[in-house]
Amino acid sequence: MNLTAIAIVAIVAASIVEIIKAIGRISQKKAASNNNLDEHRQQIEQLKERVEVLEKIVTDQNYDLKKQFRDLENDKVA
Repeated sequence: MNLTAIAIVAIVAASIVEIIKAIGRISQKKAASNNNLDEHRQQIEQLKERVEVLEKIVTDQNYDLKKQFRDLENDKVA
């Protein structure tokens, strides 16, 4: 084997190693991104549940009646 062939093989091997490292880094970033996405989905679900509860409270007739009483009491105090 001549010196030129050895140099070419070394360059190709080094390039292959760098490509494999880059693929590994991309895979790690993708996994971290997927974990982050799952956390955000869970937070969104929790927030949806909270909004549902708040909507039930606010649309309840008793809530509106209690608010009206508080408003009347505040008018008397002021």
